[in-house]
Amino acid sequence: MTSFLVIAAIAFVAMEPVTAATHRWVMHGIGEFLHRSHHRRIATRLEANDWYPVMFSAIVIVGFIVGLNRDGFGALVPAGVGVTVYGIAYGLVHDVYIHGRLGGFRGWKHPVLEHLAEAHRIHNLYTAATYGMLAQVVPAELRSRAERTNRNPLVRV
Repeated sequence: MTSFLVIAAIAFVAMEPVTAATHRWVMHGIGEFLHRSHHRRIATRLEANDWYPVMFSAIVIVGFIVGLNRDGFGALVPAGVGVTVYGIAYGLVHDVYIHGRLGGFRGWKHPVLEHLAEAHRIHNLYTAATYGMLAQVVPAELRSRAERTNRNPLVRV
């Protein structure tokens, strides 16, 4: 049980740099045709960007299947649990808290989540760093730029 939890925790933590790299080089690269919808206000509940969690979930499901059915690949199961928990945290922070999807948290504020929300709003304003989600660091230049241009990064985008 200890090794299961250790592997799951490592997978959870490893997802932040994986997410940042995927966001930067896939979503703002070859897959921008899907991600572009996320940087625009839309009138529908679903956006093309919603295909990303569907695709990522499919990859994790394949990992679970392989891990449960092939000797020597058992570590894929706890890794899949860690990735899944990260995905749930990401969805709750990004989609529900920051973007208010599914009704959001309706006025509930938390300082740590507000820091993440501010960093994400700056990213959406400029389509630039930061690319991670749960451990974001916003370059000082972007914070200054948001303040200088009177584009309030605290306005939910």
